Amino acid sequence: MSRPRPRFLAALAVPLALTLTASAAVAQSPAPAELTQLTVGLGYIPSVQFAQFYLAHEAGYYRDAGLEVTFQNQIDPELITLVAQGAVDIGMGDGTSIVPARSQDIPVRYAATIYARFPSVVFAKASSGITGPADLAGRNLGTPGKYGSSWIMLQALLGSAGLTADDLTITLYPDFGQGVAVLTDQVDAATGFANNEPVQVALQGDEVTVLRVDDIVPLPGPGLIVGDATLETKRDALRAFVGATLRAMAEITADPQLGIDATFARVPELAADPATQRAILDATIEGWSNEHTDTFGLGAIDADAWAQAVTFLTQMPGSPVEGPVAVEDLITTDLLPAAP
Repeated sequence: MSRPRPRFLAALAVPLALTLTASAAVAQSPAPAELTQLTVGLGYIPSVQFAQFYLAHEAGYYRDAGLEVTFQNQIDPELITLVAQGAVDIGMGDGTSIVPARSQDIPVRYAATIYARFPSVVFAKASSGITGPADLAGRNLGTPGKYGSSWIMLQALLGSAGLTADDLTITLYPDFGQGVAVLTDQVDAATGFANNEPVQVALQGDEVTVLRVDDIVPLPGPGLIVGDATLETKRDALRAFVGATLRAMAEITADPQLGIDATFARVPELAADPATQRAILDATIEGWSNEHTDTFGLGAIDADAWAQAVTFLTQMPGSPVEGPVAVEDLITTDLLPAAP
């Protein structure tokens, strides 16, 4: 995602085989294949939001696919540069960052959908009376800054009600304290991520209203991004990585505890607050699917939705898109498994 999202509140079974003698088993076992090294860029901080990557690693899915995976944590602008340069082989990046990057001839593209529902949202306490975008008029809204996916989402929400940012008071929280600001009534609403701030405010006992952009314009959420050069040189390894990751996503969707266990094994300090981590993971899982992925499978890329997003991003006030871009230059479906 486009900027770091800190936590603002503390708080196989092996199949039965034919019996072989030890010498025969050794003779018939193939020599271990050399593993392909992949550097994978995730979000700014380790989080249960990356449970599918942790499960695929801890359960050996990557190794079984012939991969040796190393995780790095980078914020989105840094990651896009590193992926384009080939210093990172594949990583999690905002779809809304890929469009302006490609318009600047930065050779990255989107290879698999992770968040089928756009995770950037506006949230408020239900007691605020805010139930839709029109209710933001005249209100005080907190946001980290006038940039990135959250700001783009806000423009779409406001535009749907005939509003602009000038119709409300914007309070900046560059330290990402807007969640606390909502909780303590310093602002009426704030931008955030559906699987972070609103979840944690709700855990404090407040009913929360969440405004989502999905029905207004289908902005592409965070997904796996690759550089053009790496796509050519490591295509098979990247395809194996995507397949193993999507397998883990499906398994966690069916049994979220698998994601919790893998996360705690990878990031033990998160086990101090299992209830919060489970709530965040449940909200994360909800964002992995929509009607398109229900039809074509987890990870599927909706090219028509991307075309609508490109139009919106190009025409929005203060557009970050510097030149014409085509959807076929923004995405690749080469790494995805066949549709079910």
